[in-house]
Amino acid sequence: MKKIMFNDQYGLTEAVLDGRKTQTRRIAYKEPFKYYCNCGFFTEGKDKGKLAINDGNEIVAKSTYKIGEVVAVAQRYSDIPFIEEIHPSINTSEGWSNKMFVKSDLMPHQIMITNIRCERLQDISTDDCMKEGIFCSHIEGVHDAYSYDATNDSKRKKWWYRTPIEAYKMLSCKLHLHWGSNPLVFVYDFVQVKTIIQFI
Repeated sequence: MKKIMFNDQYGLTEAVLDGRKTQTRRIAYKEPFKYYCNCGFFTEGKDKGKLAINDGNEIVAKSTYKIGEVVAVAQRYSDIPFIEEIHPSINTSEGWSNKMFVKSDLMPHQIMITNIRCERLQDISTDDCMKEGIFCSHIEGVHDAYSYDATNDSKRKKWWYRTPIEAYKMLSCKLHLHWGSNPLVFVYDFVQVKTIIQFI
């Protein structure tokens, strides 16, 4: 089973586990086109899951995940309740403080990819911003405000924006998705599947 990582600094892993985030974008192709050309994402055939440019003549990227694939949500071992009782020596492993090194079969939460498409980063819709984990909060005396920071960190100032797209634009910059260069991105829709704990 593969794993997928979401940013903890802005509360995106928590947003996935809470069911507020059901979509993610990953850079597919960020190089500038040499000349104007068409691009497309193959949904069937021998090139299924691949991104092509130049009227389909040049494959430039392949989707990391497939529709229907179940993927483990990466978390630091230290964030998983009771894992030390199941694996007593796990607190000495690299994955204790860095989820890049965790084993996917030890992750208690999984998602299933339900749809994949390819689009420009700036083509995101308001609805998709909300699926990306942007949240709305009514502030007294102000119309609805939107933020990309879903954490409950009271020590850190939370920034609010007038629209979901403004908030997502700032989040994409924080995540190094290069909003200004408007790269092609894979858009993954997903749902949570049954949470399990592996007793290995």
